[in-house]
Amino acid sequence: MSTHRYLIALGSNQRHPMFGRPRDVLQVAIDRMSSAVGAVLAQSPIITSAPIGPSQRRYANGAVVISTNREPEDLLESLQELEQVLGRERRGQRWRARTLDLDIVLWCGGILSQEHLQIPHPAFREREFVLGPAMAVAAGWRDPVTGLTIKQLHSRLTKPKPTPR
Repeated sequence: MSTHRYLIALGSNQRHPMFGRPRDVLQVAIDRMSSAVGAVLAQSPIITSAPIGPSQRRYANGAVVISTNREPEDLLESLQELEQVLGRERRGQRWRARTLDLDIVLWCGGILSQEHLQIPHPAFREREFVLGPAMAVAAGWRDPVTGLTIKQLHSRLTKPKPTPR
């Protein structure tokens, strides 16, 4: 079996009855990832971001790089099981408040396109709350679609827009 590296984005905007605040939920998830899916090689600082969609609660976001022998589909299943163990319910409205969201953003295998799994994550290039933490742990990783590094994508996204004259 070969070893793969993955960039995983984490998010939470709902308290957990046992683990507390969203940022604490993320830390529990990272700790459990080490034993459940593979070695955590790098962990970003946890940031706070505005919600997307109808949710009114601010998010705690972070990113990790993991090393595992799991193939993408198997890793996705394990991450979804971890989400469920930590209180995630997959029903109802998209972008609703959630205890934990774990997304595979990139992997060392390049592009993967399946019905339930797209790598790179389709929206990561437009999300500062993904690119910011990802910069801390994988600034040099390249998006296999654009060829740009995480650092370049982040710079493009956060570059001030020229004001019209």
